[in-house]
Amino acid sequence: MAKKLRISILFNEPAVSDENLQKLVAENGQVKNDPDVLIKRLAAERSPRSRKPPPTIDLSELGVIEEMEDIKAALDSLGYKTTITNVNSNVFELIDFLREERPDIIFNLVECVENESLQEMNVAGLYDLLKIPYTGAGPLALGTALNKPRVKEILTYHGIRTPDYQVFRAQDRIVLKEGLAFPLIVKPSHEDGSVGITEQSIVYNLPDLRKRVRYIHADFEQPALVEQYIAGRELNVAILGSLRPQVLPISEIDFSGLPADMHKIVSYDAKWMHGTAAYEGTRGVCPAKLTARQEGEIKRTALECFRLIGCRDYARIDFRLTAEGVPYVLEVNPNPDISDDAGFARSARCAGYSFPEAIGKIIESTVERCQLTS
Repeated sequence: MAKKLRISILFNEPAVSDENLQKLVAENGQVKNDPDVLIKRLAAERSPRSRKPPPTIDLSELGVIEEMEDIKAALDSLGYKTTITNVNSNVFELIDFLREERPDIIFNLVECVENESLQEMNVAGLYDLLKIPYTGAGPLALGTALNKPRVKEILTYHGIRTPDYQVFRAQDRIVLKEGLAFPLIVKPSHEDGSVGITEQSIVYNLPDLRKRVRYIHADFEQPALVEQYIAGRELNVAILGSLRPQVLPISEIDFSGLPADMHKIVSYDAKWMHGTAAYEGTRGVCPAKLTARQEGEIKRTALECFRLIGCRDYARIDFRLTAEGVPYVLEVNPNPDISDDAGFARSARCAGYSFPEAIGKIIESTVERCQLTS
């Protein structure tokens, strides 16, 4: 593998609600140890008489800064010529950069534009239009995966188990279809990173269901996805490669550290909010303890999902395993978080890859898929 390729890591700076906080984010890229340190610093500087609302920031977006730093260090250690470019939601500047610089490969970490996650697919489409190779999924796969109901339709059509569900749009009457019974979990239909998922997402009666669905409509301005809640084990299956994808060892989310009164789910707090009971009470374990039959079925199903949705280079498929050992697909995640401390990297290490080696494999997959030469 040649090491002289010019790789540009493209990411989008998190959208925040305060100019001073934006400045702090720009000046403090390293957020690994305390991701909300920026908000704490800004809050300490605010006047107690200020009438402005407190600043907000989506920590799932802030995590891309950590991811970018980890990938840059890995690529540098492998000898690649690596640069970092902040898209900063300015599409015209992005087009100018791509036309002028034309990197050999884009390591694509752009997850939204102007705080719109659905624009992620259009940025990948821009790379395609300019014929610049890039890592990860293409526009169709990115757009499909972000439409959770559509993914469930595809999986169901192909005979893959996924929790039963119903979609409620703002104009719909909130009445459950026949066969869908409590408890249920309510999610935004077009978000990732556990955005919108809290303890209150699991509902046990119709009044709470209606309240949560209306919350999704009001706060996220998108349909609410209501799923059968499956109490059981949560498993993550990482896949590496494209032409010959490799299913890595299965990882499990251990919920044993959660307080007894908390639901065993990967909520937004559990994924992003350091110091919370949800974050501290969950941890990843790899490899997961499964029977050979369970492991084989889950890996085969994950690989089928990878191909059906059109994932490339790397992806993660999330499952729930019932008490009876029956696996259900929760989500298909193209371009998942691949920070050094993320679940994907944990599975890669279990497979024998160091973090730089795993990142190198993603580049090698892109090179092979795009038929690039040095």
